Amino acid sequence: MSRRTLVLALLPAVALAGPVRHFDVMASFTPPKKAGGVGAVAVTFRALDSDLKVNETPAPRLKLDLVQAVLVDKQPPPSGEAPVYDPLNAKYLDLAKPVLFPAAVLPTAPVGENRVPATVVFFYCSEREDWCRRGTVEVEIPVTVP
Repeated sequence: MSRRTLVLALLPAVALAGPVRHFDVMASFTPPKKAGGVGAVAVTFRALDSDLKVNETPAPRLKLDLVQAVLVDKQPPPSGEAPVYDPLNAKYLDLAKPVLFPAAVLPTAPVGENRVPATVVFFYCSEREDWCRRGTVEVEIPVTVP
């Protein structure tokens, strides 16, 4: 088999492999303490390599699916300015603690068990390999509406 044939034969397998996964990302909803109040979506990151760190700046963002009818986003809008990233003074999140995103249950939300699709966008770095990337992960948030 020629080198060209081997490369062409392997291309579909490489294309189907998709991006490398660096984190397990889980999300849950903590209801408000008072009816009609603001709760929080708790997002937990688990690095699949201990060298990987999630950047504090720019902060992770949660984007709720626009067609879902269960939660309303209560996060402050992102600032229009791109933060300056200084690798020598970078700060990283403590991954032992979840990142909390304020959200409230819509008054018209269907009663019972619901699953809210969302996207978590975050930036992370590898100090050992000296690179940083933008991560995007799809999650489903279980929400029980009484």
